[in-house]
Amino acid sequence: MNPRRPVRCARLALVLGTAALLGACAAPKPYDYSAYKSARPKSILVLPPLNDTSDVNATASVLAQTTRPLAESGYYVIPVTLMAEAFRQNGLSTAGDIHQVEPAKLREVFGADAALYIRVTKYGATYTLLDSAAVVSAEARLVDLQTGAVLWNGAASASSAEQNQRQNGGLLVALVTAVVKQIVNEVTDASHPVAGIASQRLLGAGRPNGLLYGPRSPKYGSD
Repeated sequence: MNPRRPVRCARLALVLGTAALLGACAAPKPYDYSAYKSARPKSILVLPPLNDTSDVNATASVLAQTTRPLAESGYYVIPVTLMAEAFRQNGLSTAGDIHQVEPAKLREVFGADAALYIRVTKYGATYTLLDSAAVVSAEARLVDLQTGAVLWNGAASASSAEQNQRQNGGLLVALVTAVVKQIVNEVTDASHPVAGIASQRLLGAGRPNGLLYGPRSPKYGSD
């Protein structure tokens, strides 16, 4: 018997075991949808997002772009203007105060099956030596308004840099281009369209570990 064979086998086992471990780490863990599928909400109330950034436009920008992906996913969404006016008449104008309202009270007032709580973690232009990009990141959780249970949570990001093409022309051109992008991003709120992409990624059904299709979608029950 070759005395080196056990050593080689042990090394092979170690390599295979490491590869399997890395593969397991790379694959996202399947989300547990048992509570979600049991509740199967039909209507969703989107609350004004909390803003963890220094940009005052973050809450309104993200909120304005949540209805479309939810509606396309098959849900009835309580109109944003109706939601905002109802809270205003009850003396609630900040996202922080609104997020503190009890789920049962939200259901009583709006009649929705679930509420979507969003937190914006990044919004605005970021500057590096050779580039500038508008970045938006957000987290969300869907809460059953009958039980208060969390049905789903997720996160998504988007950046204008994803669509930027590499510039040729040397270091000076790259530096000037980066400065120009930074100015444009800040003056025109270039993060707003990026927020639309992030919202679609966050709230569009059919994505890995994303929202399930709602009852108004022809794909309802297929996920």
